Amino acid sequence: MSTNAENMKTQAPKIVPESWSLALNKKLDASGVGMKIVTKAHENAVKDFGDTIHIGELGDVNISDYDESLTDSVTYQNIDAEDHILKLDQQKYFGIYLSDITQKQSQPKDLQSKFEKRAQVAIDLVKDTFILSSFADIPTENMKGSDAAPITLTKDNAYALFCWLAKTLENNNAVETSEHDQVAKDNQADGSMPYVVINPDVKAILLQAPQFIHPTDLGDKVLRKGSIGEIAGLDVLVSTNNKTVDGKAKIMAGINDAIAYAGSVSKVENLRHPKKFGDVVRGLYVYGKKTILPKALAGAVVDVAAADAGI
Repeated sequence: MSTNAENMKTQAPKIVPESWSLALNKKLDASGVGMKIVTKAHENAVKDFGDTIHIGELGDVNISDYDESLTDSVTYQNIDAEDHILKLDQQKYFGIYLSDITQKQSQPKDLQSKFEKRAQVAIDLVKDTFILSSFADIPTENMKGSDAAPITLTKDNAYALFCWLAKTLENNNAVETSEHDQVAKDNQADGSMPYVVINPDVKAILLQAPQFIHPTDLGDKVLRKGSIGEIAGLDVLVSTNNKTVDGKAKIMAGINDAIAYAGSVSKVENLRHPKKFGDVVRGLYVYGKKTILPKALAGAVVDVAAADAGI
């Protein structure tokens, strides 16, 4: 039960067990598009606002010619490392009031399930929008189109665009392999393919492209949970949080290792309302992200007028 409510000796100190915080975290780990396109391998035990994770990235190793006739035939390289800092510098809360009458008419266990579901939906919106903002970290050379000059996307050129995204990732060695399967599993990404996140307008155009491969046509090939299929070797995910603005949509492709994410419901409290006959439940969600491999992301800004063509 809530520690605060119990210490205050308030009436009915619990309507939801304290384990609700852990239960909600488990649900959040498996929900939303964002959790399927990031790595949480660096999350460790962080849980409070302001916590910091240091992610070290080693530099490249040089390869040189060997000449046995030289006195100094071998030289040694001092490999440096870059420190990527991921901070839990974002925090959001939810607060819910339940009157005693409402609680009389519903079982607490049922209320807990409903609370978890609604809180999950609300937090999904926050974290997915936050993770997709990593679009701004995509290097210029990995981009097609812009807000000022978007690419007009049609069913005829969609495949060529997604091939370019896949090629750009591959040229930067941003290709998921079997060694990433555990990372993918940890992030509910059942396959090891690079991903691409689109919105419903882009999806409407993509579905008309003959090269789009539906999940039913993939046989035994395993995709991420929530994937609608494959195109150009990219796992296709759809996010309704990736909004079309002024007729333009953003497409982001990459691999899980590109973006590191950490998040946690750090506190859930259950208290009696000070001025009403009822209880309040409040929760604090802390989170943060860091794009540690920008070159492992590629993107495009497209005009999606064709999504409504022919209707």
